[in-house]
Formats: sequence, structure tokens, C-alpha cells
Amino acid sequence: MVRIDVNRFGEMEVFVAAVEQGGFSAAARALQLTPSAISKLMTRLEARLGARLLNRSTRKLQLTPEGCVFFERARAVLANLDEAEQAARASEVSRGNVAISANVPFGTHFLLPLLPAFQAAYPEVSLDLHLSDTVVDLLGSRVDIAIRAGPLKSSGLVARKLGETRKVVVAAPAYLGRTGTPKTPNALAQHNLLGSTYQRAVSDWPFIVDGKAVTVAATGTMRASDGEALRQLALAGLGLARLSAFQVAGDIKAKRLIAVLEKFNPGDRETFYAVYLGQGGHLSARIRAVLDFLAAKVRLR
Repeated sequence: MVRIDVNRFGEMEVFVAAVEQGGFSAAARALQLTPSAISKLMTRLEARLGARLLNRSTRKLQLTPEGCVFFERARAVLANLDEAEQAARASEVSRGNVAISANVPFGTHFLLPLLPAFQAAYPEVSLDLHLSDTVVDLLGSRVDIAIRAGPLKSSGLVARKLGETRKVVVAAPAYLGRTGTPKTPNALAQHNLLGSTYQRAVSDWPFIVDGKAVTVAATGTMRASDGEALRQLALAGLGLARLSAFQVAGDIKAKRLIAVLEKFNPGDRETFYAVYLGQGGHLSARIRAVLDFLAAKVRLR
């Protein structure tokens, strides 16, 4: 049974210090206590144990047989405690497991490409990657860090901002060759707009026309559960998609996709965060290492 009203480690520390320092006054100076506090604590310890541990005189302390046994055992316990604390502080960065959840586009374009550099920096840290656009319960799913986009709901999670990205409407050259390139948002009524089944996704596409905000519903013949699947549908020439700029930057540069309606783009930004359980402000060093690595390496645009 745990006795939370008794600080047994504290009593051991004071007792061992008193013996090793050779007296209450010296122990008090080492522990930044008063000699009277040391004396009272020793009296309380002996009363709790029902055994006399020290014979006291004005000049020195002498261990009783019971005190000798308790001194050796207490010193061993304190040494083990020191080793445990040092291991927790020093070795977590170099070894351990971190579970990360991220949506598929972020995982595909950032997490996966960064893995070689992370493994080189932290060779004994293992990562469990969960790529899904489903919002996970960190505690229930045993996830250490989740990457989330957009406004965050109020929760007990701690959030660290990783950056922002803009949205862009794109289509493959083959699709535009068949249907023509839309010149205004109104022209989208004649096009196949690829939509999302992701529950947090915004179904309407926003634009600015003549200084006014307008929206167009993405009601096409195909929808997908994540942004990377939408990108693949767009690359296949099946319609227009509104995606994060970081997803399609390489495709636009290689002319696999073409950005359209850019002069009507509202310039809205989507913010990405790394969220985690703060646990009263105490954060594992291995988790902090992952957070710091992502903050330094992720470059959203």
C-alpha cells in the first residue's frame, strides 16, 4: 500500500546525508535545511520505524546496528533512484518510440521524404506512422503527435504551428484540352469538380469576383477521402481539384498540372499544427526531438 503522506525518499536522503556528513549541522548546510529540521525529521523517522538508528552526542553521530542496516539499504535505494532519473533525462532522445498521425498529403510530401534525415540524426528513435485524414484521439489511439490542418477545436492538447499553405485549383492538360480552360468561377458549372468525403473538408470552393466573396459547390462525379487521392484523380485528367499548394508545386513545375482561376484566388491560408498531450508541461525528450525536427525542416508554401 502506497503511503502518500510520508516522503520516505526524503527521509532516506536526509538520513544518509547526516551519516555521510558526520552530523546534523553539516547535513543541514549540504541540504539547505536547519539543524532543528534535520533533528525533527530523524526523530520522526525513528518513531515510524520503531527502531533507534543513531546515537547522538554533541560532537558526533554513531550508527546503531539497525542504523547500519538501514544506511546501506537507503544508500542503495537512492543510488537506484538517481540512475532512473538520469536514464529518463539522458537516454530518451537516443532511443524510444514515437507514434505520429498525419493526413495523407502532409505525410506523403513532408514526413516520408524527411525520414532519412531523421533516422540519421536519431538512429535509435523508432517512428510509427499513421497516415489518414481521420482525426484521431491521441490518448485512445496511443498517438504521441498528430499533424492537423485548419482551425483547431478547444481541447487539452498543446499545439505547435508548423506553417501555412495556400490553396490552388488545378487540372491536367489533357482534361483542359477536352473541356477548355475555365476563365471565371461561373464557368465551373460546366466542369467536373473533384470533391472530398473528408468530414472536416470545406465542400465549397471560395473565390473573389469583382471584390466580392463567392463560393462554388464542388459537385462533380467523383469524390475521394483524402487530398492525395484527389491529386491522383486530377493527374488522371478526371476533373479539377482544389488542393494545397505544396501538394501540386512539383506537378505544376513539371506541367503535369496547370493552375487555373488564379486571379480569382482569395488567398486563404491553411495552417498546419503538430498537436500533442502536454501532460502538465512535462514533455518526453524523444517527443520534443521529433517536434523540433519537424519545426526546423517542414517548409510549407
